[in-house]
Amino acid sequence: MIDSTRSSRGCPRIGIGRWSRSGSPAGSARRSCSEARVRDADPGRQVITVVRKGTRSVQEVPASPDAFVYLRIYQEQMRGLVPPGRTQPLWWTLRRPYRPLTYHAAHRMFERVNTLLGASWTLHALRHTAAQRMAADPDLPLTHIQAVLGHASLTTTERYLIPGRDAVVEQVLAHYARQAARRDQPAPAPPPGPTYDPRSLEILWGRPDGV
Repeated sequence: MIDSTRSSRGCPRIGIGRWSRSGSPAGSARRSCSEARVRDADPGRQVITVVRKGTRSVQEVPASPDAFVYLRIYQEQMRGLVPPGRTQPLWWTLRRPYRPLTYHAAHRMFERVNTLLGASWTLHALRHTAAQRMAADPDLPLTHIQAVLGHASLTTTERYLIPGRDAVVEQVLAHYARQAARRDQPAPAPPPGPTYDPRSLEILWGRPDGV
């Protein structure tokens, strides 16, 4: 899907990559597209500032290293084509005349890509993918995922712990493979029997030393 967006009006690869990796809210896409400024992306700290849907609170959301690699490539691609400066929009359309990217333009991009691929992707679907990826990491606390997703209740975040169909099939098949591997392994050899100190035997049988 990312490759299919390269020539589309709307978010470049970085937008797709960030939304599927950072889990920033679908509602925050309005900030990401129409309101986000260059200064909102901080590669040094690896965070991107978003505005939460509803509360309009500002929050820094961590993003993957790949997202910032795509961002840098995109910025180099647009160098000299759009005005520079930290207060300038972070996202621009990829067709002339270049204009600041809006949420609705990103939505239309998804509509065109879905028509091309016969899919039904949405910005929220990418958020869902990011949430499932984070929830699948046993070393990432669920409360941290809640903070990234902006859920008021931990119960809402817990629904992402339910594995998808593909994950269930993959993990159950891996379970069967482990069972088969254990059956095919040879039985371990029994531990060696107890041994005795020769001196103890000499005392037991009454044999003097050296006899």
